[in-house]
Order: sequence, then C-alpha cells, then structure tokens
Amino acid sequence: MGFTIGSSRGIRDIRSGSRRRGRASECTAVAEYTGLWGWDVVPGARTAGGACSCGRADCPAPGAHPLDFAPEVPAGATLDQVTEAWGEFPGAAVMLPVGRAFDVLEVAEPAGRRALVRLERMGLPLGPVAVTPDGRAHFFVAPGAAAELPALLYRMGWDDPRLDLRALGPGTSVTAPPSDRAGLGPVRWLRSPDLDSATKPPAARLLLGTLAYVAHRSRA
Repeated sequence: MGFTIGSSRGIRDIRSGSRRRGRASECTAVAEYTGLWGWDVVPGARTAGGACSCGRADCPAPGAHPLDFAPEVPAGATLDQVTEAWGEFPGAAVMLPVGRAFDVLEVAEPAGRRALVRLERMGLPLGPVAVTPDGRAHFFVAPGAAAELPALLYRMGWDDPRLDLRALGPGTSVTAPPSDRAGLGPVRWLRSPDLDSATKPPAARLLLGTLAYVAHRSRA
C-alpha cells in the first residue's frame, strides 16, 4: 500500500501499487471506528525509507504521530464521509485520540498477554486490547484513568517508579489496527472492540491490580 508525504495541499505519492484497494481498506476501517464504535479518528504519519510522511526531516517520531495538518474525522462519520475525508490523505495511518471515549493503560506485551488471560478467567469486564509492533499492550479503559493512575497505584501499594505500567490520556493518540506503526509492522487486536466494550470501557481500577501484579512479576 502506498502512502503520501507533504502537506495537506501539497501531497505527493512516493509509491504506487495497490493504492486504490489499500485506500478502500483504510476507509472501511476508519468508518468502523467512527460509525460502529463512536470514536474520533485522525490521519497519522507513515514511514518509507526512514522518512516520515509529515515532511519533517527532523521528525522525532517517524510514522508514530498524528498529522498536524490533517483534520479529525469525527465519531459518527459514515463510510461516504470517511471516504471523502480520507481521500485527502491516502495511505495515512489510522490513529485514535485518547482521553475522549477512552484512556489507555500500557504495559509490555508479554505482561499484557498474561494479564489478559488472568482477567478473562476472573470474569472481569474488559475493553479492547491492542498490541503494537514495538512490544506494548494497550488496554482501553474509561476516560480519566491517566489522571487517576498515581493515586490508584498508591492506594493499591504499587507506587513503584520502576513498574512498567503507564496511562495514556488527553493529548495523546494511539495507532489503531491494522495500521503500521513507525515502519515496524501493523498494530493488532488481542481483544477486538464490540458495542459494549467500545462504548463503555471498564474503569481502570478493575484491571489495575492484575496489570500491576503481572508487570511487577515480569520485571522480577
């Protein structure tokens, strides 16, 4: 799949191939996020040969950030609306702004996989869970988790600065499946969204004890 590089009005294709088929797949994925799950979506940067499609030679996060010049596609947008909007940024990565419909608890992928098995066995409510090609697991939880995390960890006795567990909140974005992140490969779902988990993700406190315990054991 090709992608573009440049500004919103000066985009230049740098690779062709199955561009039309790839664009249709992108639009379908974006329309699912906006129309089914009620999430805002923003076009994100991609990489090719080490160059970031944002056009900055000194980009600090090639292929791993939203395009500043690209407008968001709002929650509720239809496939036709998505196709029209995404046509301005062919090949862009699909990114989800955090802190609106959900926050994210992030741990190392091995810890995340083990924690997910434990949480499912315990029958706790779970939201979507994604894994990135750089080895991180993202647990989607109710908004507000990033602000609450320090106090929650303190009350649970897990306020260890060495603990590999953090929360992503307002002002951050995550790359969504099936998009490539930083040229390393696609982001994938470990637990796909559904109507309940996408619109009503669980409170962070329900998952946090298990995530912290497994992250601590993994470090040990």
